[in-house]
Amino acid sequence: MTRRSEAGDTACSYRRTGHDPEPGVRRLGALTEREREVLLLLGTGLGNRELSRELGIAERTIKAHIASIVAKLGQQTRTQAAVVSALAHDSLCTDPSCSRHPGRHDGPGWGRLPQQSGHAGTVAA
Repeated sequence: MTRRSEAGDTACSYRRTGHDPEPGVRRLGALTEREREVLLLLGTGLGNRELSRELGIAERTIKAHIASIVAKLGQQTRTQAAVVSALAHDSLCTDPSCSRHPGRHDGPGWGRLPQQSGHAGTVAA
């Protein structure tokens, strides 16, 4: 049995763990254009090799960019930076035909999480 179910804890996981990705979104202005490009691609789940091929730069350079991005966004891991990327897609993506931008989607709720009253940003159960 998990600790959560034993304790009956229903608190927001962001509050409970102390890991809220939202402050990283507010720090996007600290990134260079290339870092923003790497961050946007990082949010797709690509590995370093695929990122380097996509951008035409060395894998070592990708690693340096990711380390800089993680630090500038105040995150601890590349996974946390990828979560920030997913949350900040609309700010990072400059493609006007991107289906993830509000008002341009392929189906109901594409690119956005359903809202549950009282908990902005969480998925309704």
